[in-house]
Amino acid sequence: MEIYKLAFNPIDVNTWIVADSSGECAVIDCGCYDMDEFREFTDFLHEKNLKPVLLLNTHCHLDHIFGDIFMKGKYGLGAMCHRDDMFNRNQSVNHALMFGLRMETPPDPSGFIDDNMTFSFGTTEIKALHVPGHAPGSLAFYIEKENVVFTGDALFAGSIGRTDLPGGNYETIINSIKSRLFTLPPETIVFPGHGESTDVGTEMSSNPYFIHI
Repeated sequence: MEIYKLAFNPIDVNTWIVADSSGECAVIDCGCYDMDEFREFTDFLHEKNLKPVLLLNTHCHLDHIFGDIFMKGKYGLGAMCHRDDMFNRNQSVNHALMFGLRMETPPDPSGFIDDNMTFSFGTTEIKALHVPGHAPGSLAFYIEKENVVFTGDALFAGSIGRTDLPGGNYETIINSIKSRLFTLPPETIVFPGHGESTDVGTEMSSNPYFIHI
């Protein structure tokens, strides 16, 4: 398996491309803000000879769904997300204006992801973990055979997602991380929605939000 990171848009979101030997790939949080960024993304896929077959949203804050409209237009690929984050999806155009940004109305999701749902591409199986707190519909995507988890804005290297946005809750995110992410094997690599990767064991032992709990 190959995992690639491309950072996009003014909020610097991590777009993750997960590919296996089949030549197919899953795209997690396509954050391309404009056609120039989307061209960089598609050129990368072409260079690697990859075919996107899954588009997954860890949650529907604007920076994580900017590219959904481009993916729909070029690949006919609708995003999948948790239904509890439709408020953020529906309000994303207004949220963009609040940040001094612009975006078109994102396309409707192609389907909804429930907690513990599994889906696959090529030879890879992905399990969805509902980790609310940063957003009501926050999801992490766990690939057990590869010991990796994509945490969106729930868990970062040395930090957690902010909880002061609509639908956020501090106690909820702490519980989500402890009960859903810190129960994964300590060697599990964490690929977050912003910043650098880490691992579960490191965050359990040194993340300042948890070392005194």
